[in-house]
Amino acid sequence: MVLSRYLQTVIVAVCASVMVAHAVAAEVVSAPTVSRVEVVLASQYKNQVATLTEEFSQAGMPNVHFQFFRQGQPPQNIGLGREVPADKAREVIRLALKYNLGVGILLPERLFPPRFVTIASSNYDDTVEYPIDQAALARLQNENLTTEEFHRLYQGLTSSRVEPKGRY
Repeated sequence: MVLSRYLQTVIVAVCASVMVAHAVAAEVVSAPTVSRVEVVLASQYKNQVATLTEEFSQAGMPNVHFQFFRQGQPPQNIGLGREVPADKAREVIRLALKYNLGVGILLPERLFPPRFVTIASSNYDDTVEYPIDQAALARLQNENLTTEEFHRLYQGLTSSRVEPKGRY
């Protein structure tokens, strides 16, 4: 009887330690900082997909999907989900400046999943496009901003009322 209780105690202790180990392991495995990146680029980049994919991967965004404009230049916009870390958001701005000739429009966070990024999307009309000037863009690129401060600034830049320009 004493052996039976001892055995039960050992089994309960082992089960409890296994459950704790699984809980700790689940906390260590976290969601990716950026879940998906969608990029629309000018057709001149069509033959450089491998290089582009590598550059985005090195920037910490391996799940990147490219589309290419047939003619002309795609819109100079970016859109970020509310949980994209500030360092990744700054990388998005850097890549948009490099491959899309600038960032002139921000798309509000509310349109996207939490860890989603888009560069040069033509899926949105002027009712959700927020123009950004170079001074405001420079404030977003400030490396001293924490993720919370970055998103507070981004939300502030994309929360005023936008008057449609009549394109649609």
